[in-house]
Amino acid sequence: MTGPVVITLDQLRRPHPGGIGNYARGLVAGLVELGALGEFSEGIAGLAPRSSQRPDPLDTLGIDVVTVPFGVRLATRVWRFVPTGVSGDAGVVHATSLAGPFAGGRRDALHTVAVQDLLWRDHPDLTTSAGARFHERRLSHIRSRHDVRVIVTSHQVRERLVRDGFGSERVFVVRLGVDRTNETADASAALARLGVSLAEPFGYTLSVGTVQPRKNLTRLVAAHAEARRAAPELGPLLIAGAKGWGDVDTGDATLLGSVDHRDLAGLIAGCRALAYVPIAEGWGLPPVEALVAGRPVLSSPVPSIEGNAEVRVVDPLNTDSIVAGLVDIAGAVDGEAARERRRDSVAQLTWTNCARDHLEAWR
Repeated sequence: MTGPVVITLDQLRRPHPGGIGNYARGLVAGLVELGALGEFSEGIAGLAPRSSQRPDPLDTLGIDVVTVPFGVRLATRVWRFVPTGVSGDAGVVHATSLAGPFAGGRRDALHTVAVQDLLWRDHPDLTTSAGARFHERRLSHIRSRHDVRVIVTSHQVRERLVRDGFGSERVFVVRLGVDRTNETADASAALARLGVSLAEPFGYTLSVGTVQPRKNLTRLVAAHAEARRAAPELGPLLIAGAKGWGDVDTGDATLLGSVDHRDLAGLIAGCRALAYVPIAEGWGLPPVEALVAGRPVLSSPVPSIEGNAEVRVVDPLNTDSIVAGLVDIAGAVDGEAARERRRDSVAQLTWTNCARDHLEAWR
């Protein structure tokens, strides 16, 4: 591989970076770590739209960033046709989302794009019609571009893309990672900064995710209220996540809004349990973050926890199933041995391993 790797960071300059933003940030961190280990020396450059956001979230990534002279929306339109901002010596151009770009760099440059999920097809009622049209058009464009490799985060998505006409040699599965700072995060300080007062430590159930219909928060809130009558140690339900599109009834849950990485790590480290029950998800980072912190986890069957015996899995469409799961995790063993098992269950999910998987796809 010759020439630097250019990685798009447009999601990090959106108001709500979400899972793609976490992926972009983590991938860069993993590549930088591999560089520090002497395993990766080609150079990394970020590519992002213009933003007036301050502080700039890209300042802490530790790489050079090229900013194109227009905002996120226009960049997404332009990158479909023109690789504005991509240096002419780039050896790899990696689009972290279907926003693009899908070209640019050296004549022999490799182009890859991450496809996180196909949720707009599976649950069109849980996304906007404009969003579904955008993703379908971009995926069709990528399918026709046989020179572009596709990176996915689950074997299920890979199999579906192959059935949809993508050559199997083009589609690579990678592991995602998690920020290990959750292991030492300060829960009390995070709660204080967020203005949350509790009667005792570990006295709350936490859910993490954008407040939108796909996250299934209405069922979770109802189930938590019922489960708490049988298991009061669950405490109140705190929801950390920005307000998304659509109407969501969050009842008496405490809405914390968007929470920065430091405070989110604290919230996760200090929760009685994490409850994460989206109707559908491309991967599902919060359960892994909680397992890293050694916390009990209840989750719907998302790809990130597939086969993980440390997670209490429930049916997201069945409120009774969620209630039973919450009561179970309220009584989960929480000694050091149990915490270590939870951490060990996700030990391979690191951003360094994510970067290694990408390097394999780029060779």
